[in-house]
Amino acid sequence: MLSLLRIENFALIDQLELEFGAGLNVLTGETGAGKSIILDAIDAVLGGKVSSRVIRTGTNRAMVEATFTSNSALAAWLTEQEIDLIEENSIFISREITATSGKVRSRSRINGVLVNQQFMSELRDRLVEITAQGQTVLVGQSAQIRDWLDAYGGESVLQQRQEVANAFSAYQQAHQALEKRRTSERERLQQLDLLTYQVKELGEVNLTEPDELEQLQQERQRLNHVVELQQMSYKVYQALYQNDGEAPTATDLLGDSETVLSDMVEYDSQMQTLLDLVRDAQATVVEVARQINAYGESLEADPQRLEEVEERIRELKQICRKYGPTLAEAIAYYQRIQAELAELNDSEQSIESLEIQQAECLAKLTQACQKLTQLRRTAAAKLEAKLIRELKPLAMEKVQFQVEIAIIPPTIVGADKITFMFSPNPGEPLQPLSEIASGGEMSRFLLALKACFSQAETAGTMVFDEIDVGVSGRVAQAIAEKLHQLSQFHQVLCVTHQPLVAAMADRHFRVDKQVINQIKGNKEHNGSSEERTVVRITTLDNLTKRREELAQLAGGKSAQEAIAFAESLLTQAANHRQQKP
Repeated sequence: MLSLLRIENFALIDQLELEFGAGLNVLTGETGAGKSIILDAIDAVLGGKVSSRVIRTGTNRAMVEATFTSNSALAAWLTEQEIDLIEENSIFISREITATSGKVRSRSRINGVLVNQQFMSELRDRLVEITAQGQTVLVGQSAQIRDWLDAYGGESVLQQRQEVANAFSAYQQAHQALEKRRTSERERLQQLDLLTYQVKELGEVNLTEPDELEQLQQERQRLNHVVELQQMSYKVYQALYQNDGEAPTATDLLGDSETVLSDMVEYDSQMQTLLDLVRDAQATVVEVARQINAYGESLEADPQRLEEVEERIRELKQICRKYGPTLAEAIAYYQRIQAELAELNDSEQSIESLEIQQAECLAKLTQACQKLTQLRRTAAAKLEAKLIRELKPLAMEKVQFQVEIAIIPPTIVGADKITFMFSPNPGEPLQPLSEIASGGEMSRFLLALKACFSQAETAGTMVFDEIDVGVSGRVAQAIAEKLHQLSQFHQVLCVTHQPLVAAMADRHFRVDKQVINQIKGNKEHNGSSEERTVVRITTLDNLTKRREELAQLAGGKSAQEAIAFAESLLTQAANHRQQKP
């Protein structure tokens, strides 16, 4: 319940403090007096959208503070959100709105704790529900109607709706897994084709040695220079071992040296070591000469082998360009893609199994939706009967009302499109309520709908903004009595122009505008004054004030007839309140 509202520099309000009570609280006043500003302030403090226009001209900061009476469920919820109660059963909410450099910023606090807009939205639903005649748009929205019907259906419907949400989430996951697998299957097949080709190509090349290319390049050099190698090997052979010319060979020179050293050893045994070295050198030279001679004799031109080597080199270089750049890297890549190919061929979960899983999830979702539809049809039948009973006292005795439930593809909230069908006049077919209801009919419908929810609503405060516009006489009296009925279960705040409704109030406020002189600058320095319009609210806490206000609402100017009419309204309201609901 909203117990206290403080407003500072909000729209036309400079300073204002309002104490609301239980039951029916009514705000009245001339058209344009500023009644809706109070409701705007309540909306703002509970996280509603604001702009720079809500900040009073000449200031850059607005403040709205509201004190609500809590209950055990709300206190428990706040505790879960780590918000401590400052005082027993009280919740203090504030919102500061500032405008600097053309930007609007606001900060909301609950019991002094800074909170975000999402938190305020969740709290708002637990504190206040605002109903206005302009809610025709909401009545035409299937989502809003569905939420109303589910709330009316109670815990069983809400639990089944959660079951549907869970089933829908499972189906979505199965569907996404299948689509991802189908996508990956396409990618897998593409990759499989590529790797199969590459493995085949590399396998046909028969890669074995990382240095094969270097070896082939050396062999090509040898095959391209056979004649030169033969000539050079023969020249070396001649120099080392056999020379038909006059110059001695290395073997001859070493033989001569051996002979001399042998003679020296006879005189000095220390020369034996040198003699051994020369003999070893002579043997080495002879072996080199033999091998170089054999090498030269083995050399022969082989054009066919040269062509084979050239072809293999070209083949390996092509492989290196595609998979290298070196042959060793190409061999490593070949080994790696062989493993990848084996893995791709051994695919994990088949598409068929995922399709089965998706079908099973869809079946469970469909079954859950069907159960929810049945529960909604049961709730709809009860709501139809209840709402018609609530509408009859509101001068709609012949009204027809039906909740139409059409089946649609499953969603997270079920497989139902819900429409309120309405016929206010006998003989007329049922049509969508939002399309045919007049303003007065819509007002009464919304009020009757709230009456149906009165004992199920979680919000402690219900706000009605000119819900009685477009009605008069007997209908206005019926609306007043319905508002009083709601006030037995909730605190009700109502902006009205109807004296019949205002007379039923437990607490009555009059809203009006006043023009005041406001000092500009510093008064001590002869600051000039200017006229400013402000909103003022008076609590009508005695019968005389209330009677005068009701007379004004009735269209009189305190004439005897209007006063008498106002007194009769107050007496009638008092008698109605004394009756048991």
